[in-house]
Amino acid sequence: MDQLNYSDFYQVPNLKFDIKRLRDDLESVLKKKSFFSPGKITNFGAIPLNQIPNDDQSVKGHNVRGIYWTIPDEKGKEVVRDIPIDESKYTKLIPEFENTYFKEVYNTLKKRFKLGRVRLLLKEPRSTLSWHKDPEPRLHIPIITNLGCSMVIENVAKHLPANGHVTITNNTKYHNFFNGGEQSRIHLVACVLENPFN
Repeated sequence: MDQLNYSDFYQVPNLKFDIKRLRDDLESVLKKKSFFSPGKITNFGAIPLNQIPNDDQSVKGHNVRGIYWTIPDEKGKEVVRDIPIDESKYTKLIPEFENTYFKEVYNTLKKRFKLGRVRLLLKEPRSTLSWHKDPEPRLHIPIITNLGCSMVIENVAKHLPANGHVTITNNTKYHNFFNGGEQSRIHLVACVLENPFN
């Protein structure tokens, strides 16, 4: 992937997906699967799209959430949450997504980017994530959102609209995501293993 000289929010040119098909197939998926909320977090949920081949544990427990770093107090000491994940091993689409539009989206993204875990991520209304950073950037395709949703990277906040566009965000910097609206926010989010922001 080419190195980019853009802000920490990069909308990928010439790449757009059908938002109606994404929403229709999301509705079908949610009739069969529910969001997994790891640990004590009650306002965050995930549904994995891919896994490590022949490893059912790769889509359970901390493997759904993943490692991240937080600053707990004014001293600025980083705290690492959870253990590292080998994102490069996540190469197999989960069978439930085989006959959905998500398979086409997944395959298209894999041709353009080196991906790790790909998940549907839920942020419930009137909730926020911690101030944290991740080991790699993230690729976002908003599916359900509202104007009260914004991602904040350092001191810049941006609303990512659900219009089929793909945005790569620099999650290696401190950031969070908040949903200040009254509707759940659902994005397709992928770990991008070649950092375009370096």
